Amino acid sequence: MSTQTRADTHFASFKEFYPFYLNEHRDSTCRTLHFIGSWLVLGVIALAVFMADWSLLWFIPLVGYGFAWVGHFFFEKNRPATFKHPLYSLMGDWVMFKDILVGKISLKGE
Repeated sequence: MSTQTRADTHFASFKEFYPFYLNEHRDSTCRTLHFIGSWLVLGVIALAVFMADWSLLWFIPLVGYGFAWVGHFFFEKNRPATFKHPLYSLMGDWVMFKDILVGKISLKGE
């Protein structure tokens, strides 16, 4: 299998990983849930700073991963890349978020 489809493949760099990551996020609902989760993560950080309540930061994994994993398990029907590639997957979340914001990636179907 190619590096584009195998979750257990070793990736030498994030640049090599990102096409695989995008391939794992083809479903528009999954991408939308990731996007919402990322916005909520930023919202939790802003709220924690505004209220000076750092305990709110414990909600970051819940909203970030919660939305993303619903997207994977119920819509994309695959395992999140986080399980095999946690750092690259986290980086991919934010690069995909940025790519959606600038219009490089659509929230609509391919």
